[in-house]
Amino acid sequence: MANIKSAKKRIKVAEKKAERNKAIRSEVKTEIKKVEAAAAAGDKAAAEAALREATSVIEKAGSKGVLKKNTVARRVSRIAKAANKAQA
Repeated sequence: MANIKSAKKRIKVAEKKAERNKAIRSEVKTEIKKVEAAAAAGDKAAAEAALREATSVIEKAGSKGVLKKNTVARRVSRIAKAANKAQA
């Protein structure tokens, strides 16, 4: 355990950031699952709505530094592809 005051503070800050990042990643996964479920069901309207919401959540995670730029692009691309298959 840290003895120095600044080290104790860094531990607290790191824990808070880890919790925040975990919550954001969890939300991203949930939104992706919603898009995939709507696409699998073949519901065009629901897939489009879920895609809009998921894209927004994923891009926010990228802007906050939780996900890297290329990871954001890859995930958005994959769910858009899945949503488009539901429409076809």
